[in-house]
Amino acid sequence: MTTQPDLLYSEEEEALRAAVRDLLTDHCDAAGVIARTESDAPHDLALWKALTDQMGLAGLLVSEERGGQGATHREAAVVLEELGRAVAPVPYLTSAVVATQALLACADDELLGRLASGRTIGVLAVGLHVGPGAGFRTVRLENGVLSGELTGIADAAVADVLLVPADDGDLYAVDASAVTVTPQVSLDLTRPLATVTLDGAPGRRLGPAEPAVRRALRAGAGLLASEQLGLAEWALTETVRYLKERKQFNRPVGGFQALKHRLAQLWLEVVNLRAAARAAADALATGEDADVMVAVAQAYAATVAVRAAEESLQLHAGIGMTWEHPIHLYLKRAKADSIAYGTAGAHRETLAELVDLHAP
Repeated sequence: MTTQPDLLYSEEEEALRAAVRDLLTDHCDAAGVIARTESDAPHDLALWKALTDQMGLAGLLVSEERGGQGATHREAAVVLEELGRAVAPVPYLTSAVVATQALLACADDELLGRLASGRTIGVLAVGLHVGPGAGFRTVRLENGVLSGELTGIADAAVADVLLVPADDGDLYAVDASAVTVTPQVSLDLTRPLATVTLDGAPGRRLGPAEPAVRRALRAGAGLLASEQLGLAEWALTETVRYLKERKQFNRPVGGFQALKHRLAQLWLEVVNLRAAARAAADALATGEDADVMVAVAQAYAATVAVRAAEESLQLHAGIGMTWEHPIHLYLKRAKADSIAYGTAGAHRETLAELVDLHAP
């Protein structure tokens, strides 16, 4: 008998949220993020160190026996909500979730412990656009070394180790110093993409690539919904706050009925997104109906996050169109997330197959 997902936050999860939000308030202000996107180093490694060294968040999905915190996807989802709310330029989703899940599938305790500590940043060398179950590019394995080119790799610029799928069907750990990382033009400047080129790079075999990549991308897609939730909640909250303060015809703009209706509709969509994201995180934690819940969450999340950011930009009027206002960071992240780990359309097709609801 299938149990109902627990959509509520526990006291421990709320305490974790408060601690992460306090840290981000102190170390991840909007002006600082904007300044980083204009530099050659958009990632905030000082913030990453605070999240991993001070709070141990990189190891949430790793058991204590393996050097982690022994938490679940539910706690990782709470962290991602807050990181999404701040559009924090850190490799949490790529290293602490996706790469970590791949290593858990391969049972590589040594490298897993390094990622769990946060001292090593790992990145799965699969394009950010690839969804769970979709085909992915591989590199050639010849004479014991790896050669080839992989594109659209998120956070590769700060990776210490890359998990690279090869054409022999296995996954290999490759030191970042053995590859060439070339930045690509990215819409989302807070999660930059890069091309990874291997030219006779040595690699250490970890295990079969297919199950590791599938597990990693499923967790990435499921917990991405929590990041999208945090982003949408920020957009809604900031827009409501702004419309209460801005006046037109000597009355708050938020008092106009047409705007009230738009915000009420957006609030309903964000509430529904919260339910979908929480259900996905809970399903990943318990292992019950995880494929279905992840597909449901991603079939819905992208549209809501993008609409929330678009509404926020429009309702902020002229100030929202300026580079100094952070809303453009949220819109770009929302648009980039809408094709990350599979599009909404791809997830709808997956969902239809999972529940045996085929098109006529």
